[in-house]
Amino acid sequence: MFNILDSLNPQQKKAVTFKNGPLLILAGAGSGKTRVITYRTAYLIQQGLAKPEEILCITFTNKAAQEMKQRLKKIILSLSGNLPYAGTFHAFCARTLRIDGQAINIPHNYVIWDRNDQLMIIKKLLKNKLIIQKYSPSSLINSISQAKNELIGPLDYAQFAQGVFQELVAEIYLGYQKELRLSGALDFDDLLVRVVDLFNQAPAILQKYQQKYRYLFVDEYQDTNQAQYQLTKLLAQKNHNLCVVADASQSIYSWRGADYRNINKIQKDFSEITIINLEQNYRSTQNILDTAYCVIAKNQSHPILNLWTDNNRGEKVAIYQAQSAQDEARFIIEKIIALKKNGYSLNDFAVLYRTNAQSRILEETLLHYNVPYYLVGGFRFYERQEIKDILAFLRSIANPCDSASQQRVEKIGKKISKTITGLAKKINTNQLSTITVLNQVLEKSGYLSRFKPENEEDLSRLENIRELKSVALEFPNLDQFLENIALMEQEYFPQGKLPADQKKGEKITLMTLHTAKGTEFEIVFLAGIEEGLLPHSRSLFDKESLEEERRLTYVGITRAKAKLFLTYANSRLIFGQNQTNGPSRFLADIPQNLIKETTSWL
Repeated sequence: MFNILDSLNPQQKKAVTFKNGPLLILAGAGSGKTRVITYRTAYLIQQGLAKPEEILCITFTNKAAQEMKQRLKKIILSLSGNLPYAGTFHAFCARTLRIDGQAINIPHNYVIWDRNDQLMIIKKLLKNKLIIQKYSPSSLINSISQAKNELIGPLDYAQFAQGVFQELVAEIYLGYQKELRLSGALDFDDLLVRVVDLFNQAPAILQKYQQKYRYLFVDEYQDTNQAQYQLTKLLAQKNHNLCVVADASQSIYSWRGADYRNINKIQKDFSEITIINLEQNYRSTQNILDTAYCVIAKNQSHPILNLWTDNNRGEKVAIYQAQSAQDEARFIIEKIIALKKNGYSLNDFAVLYRTNAQSRILEETLLHYNVPYYLVGGFRFYERQEIKDILAFLRSIANPCDSASQQRVEKIGKKISKTITGLAKKINTNQLSTITVLNQVLEKSGYLSRFKPENEEDLSRLENIRELKSVALEFPNLDQFLENIALMEQEYFPQGKLPADQKKGEKITLMTLHTAKGTEFEIVFLAGIEEGLLPHSRSLFDKESLEEERRLTYVGITRAKAKLFLTYANSRLIFGQNQTNGPSRFLADIPQNLIKETTSWL
């Protein structure tokens, strides 16, 4: 144990050796928070303050839980034969309900519905309603999920529902919960909600878990929703040995119900809480950290950590002003190719962007240069469901004998299928441009009404559809448009096989900023740093949303270890329109002494 403590910096050591009482660790990006949680757990066991089975470690992802377990094994098994419980909120709750759920009429053998199960039931409940074509089942599921995350039940939701959509949600919510109950099933949100119910309704069971888990650790506390906050509070009420690790500057999931203000709430709930800041960064150069600080420091609603490092100052941040999105993509790929010649691996590079739709031009450029890449957290552009749906519409119109496309259209819906068949008879594709045909298809089919722009997932789908319009403008002839896309799809999967970059070997990583959290790369490109993209157009006139966009940019910047490139375009054909948005306000926050202007590709 002496050697473990000897490897820590003073603030880390202070957190690890903290004994009893509530503790809030504000841990900046790359500050070694997982090491601190692991070592603190080992310290409690080594000092005889707790047995392994008395410690509960909660994480947000299975990957993080597995990493914690592996680290704990290396240290703790030499001290004791047992390991503390480490898992996600949902895994802990699922196990708790298996053991004690019968106290609130949840059977031991309950099943957990996945997304497909949910969609099937929602469609069943909507079957006899004329409104089925107006709202997608996914938007209803998302609204019910948001309500559950806020611990709002169907009866409460019905009392506050306003407008046609919320009134429909209230009605479907009641029917949906009834179907769950009759099926002896729970959905993933129920796992959290029902454990909160269990602890509130059965004090003896709550007391059992409070006695069992005398020490509670919660990682990524800034990402907790109301249900997770209440669960944490209930478990820690008796012993007050709660340790939460958080960084408000990395809170980027408000659309999932995450609320960084839970950091403030926990300080009020446990007024004697000790706060320790971890500000030494082990990942990035000082220039990158200073750039990140200058961007995030403008936020006023949460604490800001000023990160520092013993690493060298490093290169200045490169900013490239592109003439167009194509120019931007070419610059990024050419720069990567040039740097690779200097000894870097393609695995060292990540290209990050705000919206899924931005991947389209990057993917096409990478395919053109024959550079392998890996798209994290989603499908390639032309494989996305909404894109394949619309392409099926257009292929059916271009060639009414295309049975494969017609089958896909029929699966989408009988009404839409009938509409597309009618359009195929009326539209002369030789006389109308691709964009005109596409707009008519979207207007007549009512396909876009399936998506609610207020929902983050639906908004992403709508943006992908609008980005398809950009391709339509590039190829005015419908046959050429469809041929180009078919060739792109063939390059994705030549001869029906997975591309080599999906299997093994070096590859560039592409991902959205939301997906990038928790990763790190030697060299990072942030593309599309423009007003309307980052910050997103939806956030420009809302202070809270604008602060989250700033946090999102901060997350992207702090993924870089050695080099950082920020790029923007003077003009961008995106979402079917030529946009001239100007550079992001976040670029203006970076002082000139940190910037290296880049005017050439090499």
